Amino acid sequence: MENRTEVTEFILLGLTDNPHLQVPLFIIFLFIYIITLVGNLGIILLIILDSPLHTPMYVFLGNLSLVDFCYSSAVTPMVMAGLLTQEKVISFNACAAQMYFFAAFGTVENYLLASMAYDRYAAVCKPLRYATTMTPSVCAFLIIASYTVSFVNASIHIGDTFSLSFCKSNLVHHFFCDVPAVMSLSCSDRHVSELILVYVVSFNIFFALLVILISYMFIFITILKMHAGAGYQKAMSTCASHFTAVSIFYGTVIYMYLQPSSSHSMDTAKIASVFYTMVIPMLNPVVYSLRNKEVKSAFLKVTSIFICGGKKNLLGF
Repeated sequence: MENRTEVTEFILLGLTDNPHLQVPLFIIFLFIYIITLVGNLGIILLIILDSPLHTPMYVFLGNLSLVDFCYSSAVTPMVMAGLLTQEKVISFNACAAQMYFFAAFGTVENYLLASMAYDRYAAVCKPLRYATTMTPSVCAFLIIASYTVSFVNASIHIGDTFSLSFCKSNLVHHFFCDVPAVMSLSCSDRHVSELILVYVVSFNIFFALLVILISYMFIFITILKMHAGAGYQKAMSTCASHFTAVSIFYGTVIYMYLQPSSSHSMDTAKIASVFYTMVIPMLNPVVYSLRNKEVKSAFLKVTSIFICGGKKNLLGF
């Protein structure tokens, strides 16, 4: 405790110092955040209301939407407030809390992506045994395990980061409290801490990537054996969308966390961070849901129920 009492708050330098960009960036981030809220919370509500969507695939999707909403909300509102008020000071505890929840929910997304890939493997490659493979208990186990491992993982990073001494600069060269940015401020020897960060994040990322790649390798092999034009094109389109989101997510995360902080510019890291803190949570509803016929039909059905119910109430029925 004595090592860290000298720093009681941090100053977030933000994305830019240019005053002419503050309002345009606020408008852009507000637009992105509104779409993120409406898209992800809308999907969660739709899955809850429509019983045909109570399947493992959509249970995973609902949790993915919840995670996108949570880890985007851990960062975006504070960034927007800073753009408007120019208040860039964040307390020690608030910084630790933001870092914890962002790291936890970001890791949950990592494992949910792997679980979704395994679910698709079971559905495409073993359709006759899908009901016995992806049982409710298996689905619940994968989701609970994703959350448990992720929150333990976040505890390791936060404990390791804030066990360091902070007795020099408190200027965080980032727009939120991220582990590499805060860790770089330490006046302690952070070599071991950086190794822990790289090894733990490497395990999480490459384990999930291995599951995703193996699952989709078998999916592609199965698709190539189908010899059905329409089914082939549909499956390829779905996989391409999934790999687009996966590539953006893992590309930016690998760039940020799997190299020493001294080997890349924090200005470049800020731009990369915008993608996985704001853009990806906004895109996931489009990539995974709005192109899905079952979700579209469920949306139309739920909407029609509410519209018809509203008309009946107005007519006094």
